[in-house]
Amino acid sequence: MYINCHSYFSFKYGTMSISQLVKEAKSKSIDALALTDINCTAGVYPFLKEAKAAGIHPVIGIDFRNGIEQQYIGLAKNHHGFLEINLHLSFHKRKNIPFPKRAPKWQHVAIIYPFSQQYSELEPNEYIGIHPDQIKKALRSPWSQQKHRWVLLQPASFTTQQSFNIHRLLRCIELNILLSKLPPAAQANKTDQLYNLSDLVDRCENQYWLLQNTQKLLNSCNFFEGYQKVHNKKGILGTEEKDLELLRELAYNGAESRYGTPLSENQTSRIEKELDIIRQKDFVSYFLINYDIVKYARKKGFYYVGRGSGANSIIAYCLFITDVDPIELDLYFERFINLYRSSPPDFDIDFSWRDRDEIIEYIFNTYNTKKAEHVCLLATHNTFQVNSAIRELGKVFGLPKTDIEALINYVSKPGHYFPDKIGELVLKYSHLIHGMPNHLSIHAGGILISQHPIHYYTATDLPPKGFPITHFDMVTAEEIGFAKFDILSQRGLGHIKDSLEIIHQNRGIKVDIHQIAAFKKDPKIKSHLCKGHTIGAFYVESPAMRMLLAKLEADEYLGLVAASSIIRPGVARSGMMREYILRHRKPEERKSRAHPILYDLMPETYGIMVYQEDVIKVAHHFAGLSFDEADVLRRGMSGKFRSKTEFQRVKESFFKKSLEKGRDTKVTSEVWFQIESFAGYSFAKGHSASFAVESYQSLYLKAHFPLEFMVGVINNFGGFYRTEFYIRELMACGANVEPPHINESIYLTSIQGKTVYLGFIHLKYLQKDVINTILNSRQLEGPFSDLKDFISRINISLEQLLILIRIDAFRFVAKTKQALLWEAHFLLNKQKTKIPSTHLFRQFGLRDMQVPILEKNDPRQDILDQLEIMEFPLKDPFLLLKNNDIPDTKAKDIAQYIGKEIQIVGYLVTVKYTRTVKGDTMNFGTFLDRNGDWIDTVHFPPIVKKSPLTGKGIYLLEGKVTEEFNFYTLEISSCQRLSYWNAAEE
Repeated sequence: MYINCHSYFSFKYGTMSISQLVKEAKSKSIDALALTDINCTAGVYPFLKEAKAAGIHPVIGIDFRNGIEQQYIGLAKNHHGFLEINLHLSFHKRKNIPFPKRAPKWQHVAIIYPFSQQYSELEPNEYIGIHPDQIKKALRSPWSQQKHRWVLLQPASFTTQQSFNIHRLLRCIELNILLSKLPPAAQANKTDQLYNLSDLVDRCENQYWLLQNTQKLLNSCNFFEGYQKVHNKKGILGTEEKDLELLRELAYNGAESRYGTPLSENQTSRIEKELDIIRQKDFVSYFLINYDIVKYARKKGFYYVGRGSGANSIIAYCLFITDVDPIELDLYFERFINLYRSSPPDFDIDFSWRDRDEIIEYIFNTYNTKKAEHVCLLATHNTFQVNSAIRELGKVFGLPKTDIEALINYVSKPGHYFPDKIGELVLKYSHLIHGMPNHLSIHAGGILISQHPIHYYTATDLPPKGFPITHFDMVTAEEIGFAKFDILSQRGLGHIKDSLEIIHQNRGIKVDIHQIAAFKKDPKIKSHLCKGHTIGAFYVESPAMRMLLAKLEADEYLGLVAASSIIRPGVARSGMMREYILRHRKPEERKSRAHPILYDLMPETYGIMVYQEDVIKVAHHFAGLSFDEADVLRRGMSGKFRSKTEFQRVKESFFKKSLEKGRDTKVTSEVWFQIESFAGYSFAKGHSASFAVESYQSLYLKAHFPLEFMVGVINNFGGFYRTEFYIRELMACGANVEPPHINESIYLTSIQGKTVYLGFIHLKYLQKDVINTILNSRQLEGPFSDLKDFISRINISLEQLLILIRIDAFRFVAKTKQALLWEAHFLLNKQKTKIPSTHLFRQFGLRDMQVPILEKNDPRQDILDQLEIMEFPLKDPFLLLKNNDIPDTKAKDIAQYIGKEIQIVGYLVTVKYTRTVKGDTMNFGTFLDRNGDWIDTVHFPPIVKKSPLTGKGIYLLEGKVTEEFNFYTLEISSCQRLSYWNAAEE
């Protein structure tokens, strides 16, 4: 009989999880409970689920507050009431308008005002909430004549003294104040907790009727029983029958486009089978909406990739939602949708980061109506992590920054530092609030489209992004039946789109990037794949993937599909990645190395589980689990599934049924270990196949148009490596890469023939308004003739001008950089800004000067200027070495030194930090040698401690050359960063 309970979804106020709240109520024999989180509905559906399981009558409401000041509580009498309070909350939160003192005239909501806010008259659905401490005062008030309007307002926000302490700390974090400065008015009362019935009667001073009024009100609130039956958008053409007919027509039209005519019996039967399951599972409109989204994208010329388990669908392939042929890859539709699956599926559709927002806007504009909102982005619940909690609590306790950082270091690696009492308190409570929701955030790409207005199911917030978000998260959305549309952002697609435009501009060639069948046979792509020459190509450019491709000598589509999956930590950690490479390279040993049953189930991957589908196959055929149970295993690995109890039950069933089928106990344990090692990492085969398609598109561009492709990669500022190394790849492909040029460069990097001009964007400190002014002036008045002409036309400070001179942007002028620097100081006379000049002034207003004879420019100074201004050099960085005469081996020659110690001078590209099973740090490094060839290194824990990598620079690497499957690695025994030249020392 509590009408004002707060969970930890009352952000930075409540302390109890939904489970804790229900468990506490159950332990105190409470049979009715209202969840009324402060300005939030995130906990509604988990609460309904938990309360019903505990036999508690659940009531849903909202505690409307301005800051901490309670205005009123709204309890939904039914789902229409939930709509009313959601609309009210959403309007005020999204407009950032305070709640009024008086609630709206709701039809399906019970309203409770705190006793401190008294009104002369109440509507029939309005009540006065009396706190136990206010009973005596209320009995003496005019309201004593209307006791039938009284209900008990005993808030419940925590359970113990410790949880009250947590509440106070959370309030301080919210208000950004010291604990000692927290006023009583900014926190809850210590008595705001759940009591059992006898204690509650005592607190009410035996006013039983007050409890009876409260119980009666709670009993009158019945949130709709069918809340799980969410209605996703349906009836695109008005009726489900018309929708199905449209989907069939689109599928067959697309099939003829994909496969030609006539269709085979296999293709036709597959289409009909999928259509039947889609109809039975009520996903017809879901497919049609996804089709509508990609049709709009194609119309706009947007590139996209449909991936995930949706690639297992031939309907999706025929609707051009995906580019993966499930018949070619033997992908079974049941992995995506089956009659046993209760949770809705979803397509993952990637768009370029530049196009994604327009796609989302199209969805909102198309599927919202004038009367109501039906579209919403999914939220995630940003939670407190230990390190962030230590920082926040450290500030609350007034600790200096050095102590806070010491505490964070102590958590990750206890050593000689010992926290004092305050430090121990910070550590204790940081672990207690770890995992608590902190605030709402935006899901990576999930969108919901409902048949009924979205506010029937949730209140909404409006982040700065501009699209409303739900209060519940993805897991809750799935549990209540929402089929989400995943519209995601990916820079790899931007690489492709921009490359195609650059190719057309630079060469006049229009490339059809969708010739996937031809790409699979392209000899240049095959060569790049098997050698691991994949820098810049989506998903296959990391050192680990390049290594894997080289070891596999993969030159086929299916090999790349498998590589996309076995690179994942789950397969690698189980030792199956190495085993896969071994079986791939030694066909004669494949069958003998594999368990015969597993080999028969997965001949394509040599009896090794590589894909999520393999888990389902093995669970069903090896252990005899039903497809339903097998899918529980698959979902349990995905990280999206939270029912540990059900997962454990299926695990026990796996072992039990395996034994019943006569499987050897040791073999069963080994098979289970393979399954378990997949946890959270394995891919659906269709997902890997989708990635492989995009990789082929990138590799085609890289193989046939390397210069334009690398410019496209650079202009999208996304990839595994820093911009510098894509520029070096450009150089290796024969480009003449120039620093920014006053008359040739634009904002982004551009290409003219084989000459690449870096864009002004790469000049770290150059202001954007200066760039725009230069480009506008060039467009209106033509190129600049010299420095005086530039200064006359551009309003620029001396500091900004020096950046352009030092980067050699005025190299078209027949003067040295030193001379131009003298001239700049002379002409601007050290003024920060100048008044823009007219043509007349330009002719007569600037003085001529005589530049003294200067020393010849040292190319090493140019490199230092480039490092400072662009953070990378275009010229050879090895010229900077203080000692440039160190003898070393070249990367291309290391195959001659297998098992021998060598030394190489290498320019650090990237380093991967990882931990051994013992928790020790080890590194994998990637370097460039003097010739621009790649070197891969491994640094075991003793070497990391003795000779750590200390940041960017050039290193003297010593170590032993090792080889595995024709891939060469330097096992480091010593590494030392080499000193750079210093002009001041000469």
